[in-house]
Amino acid sequence: MSHIIVIDDDHQIRLMLKKLLEIEGYTVTVAKNGRDGIKKYRKNPADLIITDIIMPEKEGLETINELKKEFSDIKIIAISGGGKNNPDTYLYLAKKLGAIHTFYKPIKKKDLLKVVKNLI
Repeated sequence: MSHIIVIDDDHQIRLMLKKLLEIEGYTVTVAKNGRDGIKKYRKNPADLIITDIIMPEKEGLETINELKKEFSDIKIIAISGGGKNNPDTYLYLAKKLGAIHTFYKPIKKKDLLKVVKNLI
């Protein structure tokens, strides 16, 4: 069974993604920020990470950068609603740092599931 870590500071989004992915048969670990997500990945590596960009404590770009430096073959999907700004810049930078795929929030469930299935 494939393992996915979902990192997002929004409890509702974490819960929605966890339920969606578990229904599809994935084991899902959730984290409320990048620091927590990196700690959980080091303790129990996952097949895929889905991370938000705008978060407190350790935001998504820092998280992607740190994980890619330590685990170069890690698979990451970045998601963003952009906060007060347009998410284009954040998602562009996420790809430059190593995210394999990016999504704007709100995410279309079938599109996310298709990408997850292709990556795992």
